[in-house]
Amino acid sequence: MGMGSQTEGVNKVESNNGIKVVVTGACGKVGREMVKAVVDAPDMELVGAVDRLRLREDIGEVLGLGKQQVLVTDSLEEVLVRKPDVIIDFTNARAAFQHITTAVKHGVSVVSGSTGLSNQELEQIYMLCEKNQIGAVIAPNFALGAVLMFRLSQEVAKWFDQAEIIELHNDRKLDAPSGTALRTASLIQEQWKNIDRSEDSLNTSNVAARGDQAHGLSIHSVRLPGLVAHQEVIFGGFGQTLTIRHDSFTRESFVPGVMLSVRKVKSLKGVVFGLENLIF
Repeated sequence: MGMGSQTEGVNKVESNNGIKVVVTGACGKVGREMVKAVVDAPDMELVGAVDRLRLREDIGEVLGLGKQQVLVTDSLEEVLVRKPDVIIDFTNARAAFQHITTAVKHGVSVVSGSTGLSNQELEQIYMLCEKNQIGAVIAPNFALGAVLMFRLSQEVAKWFDQAEIIELHNDRKLDAPSGTALRTASLIQEQWKNIDRSEDSLNTSNVAARGDQAHGLSIHSVRLPGLVAHQEVIFGGFGQTLTIRHDSFTRESFVPGVMLSVRKVKSLKGVVFGLENLIF
């Protein structure tokens, strides 16, 4: 991904009439990749960077991109005066809920990869987007390979009625199980309901070592430094297993899905949950 010169960044801000984007969590590991992607996109303009770190510094200089004429602020309201079209949010659940609801109330569309939002918070976001007729794409994982993992898991679930999930993330990820694992389990369970899977085959247990239980599956969470985002879905049958695995080795893997969502979200009215529902 090219970084561009300082002069190129300034000229782009002055001349770009494309999608105006604010990135929240701009100094975080994923947020940095989102800022770079927006700066590099010929049809987008970075108009805001929100974070609690590196306040009042130019986000381009923070990331080594050259000046972008965008200073880091801890106030989303401060950058909303620039009339952004979309915010890209990769923060934590508490901050994400505030960012999403504030943006929607101001008529700004949302693309969020923040996980850990409660069902009640998601319901409030759904209702707010519907009321204001504002589009939002909220996804537990924006990597295209992860979305294909969802799809393949649903297909395999037609033929195997037992499965477990092992998900591995970096040690700073707060929520466990991951949103990706919970989404995978939910989609598998939907498929099992469609084929009237027997309740006798539910693979649940009260033994702590068997992992968290969600949607009839055991989910095992690993949190270690050096990991980014990884998941195995293991299906078991008579005399055989089938494993689907996806690995994100860098956070750049989320960029194509996020950019696709940014380009489509303004045409939406209401929430699309899961990138798979935007592309399939």
